[in-house]
Amino acid sequence: MEESKKGKCPFMHGANTEVHNSVMSWWPEAINLDILSQHDSKTNPQDKNFNYREEFKKLDFAALKADVKKLMTDNQEWWPADWGHYGGLMIRMAWHSAGTYRTFDGRGGSNTGNQRFAPLNSWPDNVNLDKARRLLWPVKKKYGNKISWADLMILAGNMAYESMGFKTFGFAGGREDIWHPEKDIHWGNEKEWLAPTKNRYSDDKDRKSLENPLAAVQMGLIYVNPEGVDGVPNPLKTAKDVRMTFSRMAMNDEETVALIAGGHTVGKTHGNGDASKLGQAPEAASVEHQGLGWKNPDSRPEHTVTSGLEGAWTTHPNQWNHDYFHLLLDYEWGLEKSPAGAFQWEPINIKEEDKPFDAHIPGVRRNPMMTDADMALKFDPEYNKYAEKFYKDPAALEKTFARAWFKLTHRDLGPKSRYLGPDVPKEDLIWQDPIPTVDYQLSEEEIEDLKKQLLNSGLTTSEIICTAWDSARTFRCSDYRGGANGARIRLAPQKDWEGNEPKRLQKVLDKLAAIQATLKKRVSIADLIVLAGSAAIEQAAQAAGFAVKVPFSAGRGDALESMTDVDSFAVLEPVHDGYRNYLKCDYNVKPEELLVDRTQLMGLTAPEMTVLMGGMRVLGTNFGATKHGVLTDKEGVLTNDFFVNLTDMKYNWLPSSENLYDIVDRKSGEKRWTATRVDLVFGSNSILRSYCEFYAQDDNKEKFVEDFVKAWVKVMNADRFDLK
Repeated sequence: MEESKKGKCPFMHGANTEVHNSVMSWWPEAINLDILSQHDSKTNPQDKNFNYREEFKKLDFAALKADVKKLMTDNQEWWPADWGHYGGLMIRMAWHSAGTYRTFDGRGGSNTGNQRFAPLNSWPDNVNLDKARRLLWPVKKKYGNKISWADLMILAGNMAYESMGFKTFGFAGGREDIWHPEKDIHWGNEKEWLAPTKNRYSDDKDRKSLENPLAAVQMGLIYVNPEGVDGVPNPLKTAKDVRMTFSRMAMNDEETVALIAGGHTVGKTHGNGDASKLGQAPEAASVEHQGLGWKNPDSRPEHTVTSGLEGAWTTHPNQWNHDYFHLLLDYEWGLEKSPAGAFQWEPINIKEEDKPFDAHIPGVRRNPMMTDADMALKFDPEYNKYAEKFYKDPAALEKTFARAWFKLTHRDLGPKSRYLGPDVPKEDLIWQDPIPTVDYQLSEEEIEDLKKQLLNSGLTTSEIICTAWDSARTFRCSDYRGGANGARIRLAPQKDWEGNEPKRLQKVLDKLAAIQATLKKRVSIADLIVLAGSAAIEQAAQAAGFAVKVPFSAGRGDALESMTDVDSFAVLEPVHDGYRNYLKCDYNVKPEELLVDRTQLMGLTAPEMTVLMGGMRVLGTNFGATKHGVLTDKEGVLTNDFFVNLTDMKYNWLPSSENLYDIVDRKSGEKRWTATRVDLVFGSNSILRSYCEFYAQDDNKEKFVEDFVKAWVKVMNADRFDLK
């Protein structure tokens, strides 16, 4: 990781907003806006009115599950199953689909089926998972649009476990496929696979200094190197990497131990051959391979090479069992090398009956093996505590693993309201960020009456709009967390976040609570926050001469403290927000790049970003009531003045400090306004300037107001999945 500049806070955003290999690389300082059109509808072959949720509901779900289970033992000549069962392969595919999720920005994970595309389909850690997806193709072909690849891959993992005798906690559908690579996600700065881990740590001795937002410790890995840190075995050192990477996937120590044990109970690693002779990864393979990669010149199934490690973890790897902790804890283990030359641990003086049979050669027993991460569970004191617990209480392991597996494979699916299918667990889990449902409706007359009360509350337009924005801006379309629904801005930790201006926030919340107390119908604070913002914007538009109505849909609930996992919300803190000209620290990433990253997470486009920026500035919503970028003499009125004055050539734009500029009248030399980099990028970037010029036109004043309202409502309703 590049060291941060002196005096700046290191901060890595989750998207690539810098220009890399393209024609634009001639101008490396240009900001990359491609991520704001990442899932352009032109790449989607589905009709515009296609609704995956409705198609999923048409599924014969029982028949689908039966077909997937049947597939597990339908041995294919072109890719033979280990012990006649594809379960281990399917579980690994599902795990690696979900396992790219990271809490910092919510990106990665199973939610989009992105494992089908580069770079994930060709990562070293995903060797031969192309075979798993190809084995699933007949099922996908049969059920077509009713089941997405994203859902099918996770379901295949569940069915693998069930067909091997394990009872899973449940399954939910609802993941929609993407149709081209998410090439703008920041997976790391390395230019080579499995580059040394020091590239990702600001302090190689402090494993907590892993670069944000990353969770994996090396380029091309889902988690950690199975041979050890940088390929050097050292279980105690590996334990630190395991703890770091799993915590960034929202897993605690107990869940981590259960996941590793449960994941390694079935299946095997493959390294009985020469890894250097494998063919190219899918994205680089020749056309005759038809999308399959890593061709092995030795086609005998017992000589398959995947990770390079060779062997099963347990004695009975083709069925759910409780061998893992018996072997790990009861035997001494020595360091060996697989036939492919990879470091692995093997038991010393193991009983013959504890050895698993060869996956393909009848009657032959082999040594089991453990990775360095497995050995970490034996030697790390905290991990060992749970390993001993689960060894003594297999039922506790099954319960913990079932829940942890469900969390792993559903963490990025969002709130429970997005879950589909008959196997959705009834229990509300705190990591799903539950919100109480409401049973009231508001008539148009009631809404208008509420607006009057809110506008006459004594609160300023700025205070009202800022609170509504702050409540909604936490939404992330990456994992569907955050947003205005639930009004968690009332609760810890959000009520104390610096970016939410706690004193101003509490003032607004107290007023809203007082109004709520007078109502005959108990309207949620969440709805009142959003409705107040809508009323304030209507008033600001009216002052500009435009009678507009901001659409409002009641139905938000108010979350309780007991429904809120305080620690897990830390990653949602807005430590930067260009829309309110807020930076918590002087980061080593340009403010405009941070703005683009936040915009993409909120699900907004470049034009929506532009129109919202212009509107927020003239409405006077800057953090701390600063005047930077407020390019108007009519603050609080929803005009297009920001664009008009930013594009007016009668001004000069002069740097006054690192992130501050003076806007000066060319003739008089008078300083008219100040602005930040985030403000000025809208006039300097050619794409953003084209949008600014559009909204600055004399005939687009009303268009600006209309588009601002649409974008505003999109932000307020981003987490209202019941409206979609």
